[in-house]
Amino acid sequence: MKLALKYGLPVALIFAVWIVVVRLILGAGSESSATRIGPIIFNLAAICAIFLGIIRRKNEAGGELSFKDGVKTGVGISFVYGVATCVFFFLEFALMGPKLLMTDAGATDRPLWQTALMMYAGLFLGSIFFGLIYSTLISFFLAKRRSAG
Repeated sequence: MKLALKYGLPVALIFAVWIVVVRLILGAGSESSATRIGPIIFNLAAICAIFLGIIRRKNEAGGELSFKDGVKTGVGISFVYGVATCVFFFLEFALMGPKLLMTDAGATDRPLWQTALMMYAGLFLGSIFFGLIYSTLISFFLAKRRSAG
């Protein structure tokens, strides 16, 4: 769990800082080109964190890592940054109100609670889903192979 916190929390921090700077400080809306760069930054941060976390787990295990342990490590990191990001946005919503939620396209078409619920579910489930994909791919290349003999 300590490894997941060490590598998951920086991803959540990158996500939170980017959103705050682009949406609140620069005032960019959902149609801005600056918001198109966000998913690239978030995914690169997640991939780097999962890669570094799996490498660290492999080094702690004496240079040998099973595929299963690699995937578990990566999903643990994804879980941490998914939860931490949702907590950040919940606190932001509680302290500042729905300003950030209302900058999303189509947010005014639904009740506020539905918009918030969809955002939190999307953040968390998206983090887990993509974390599983990234962990699987990274573990495939880093895990120990069994010899056929």
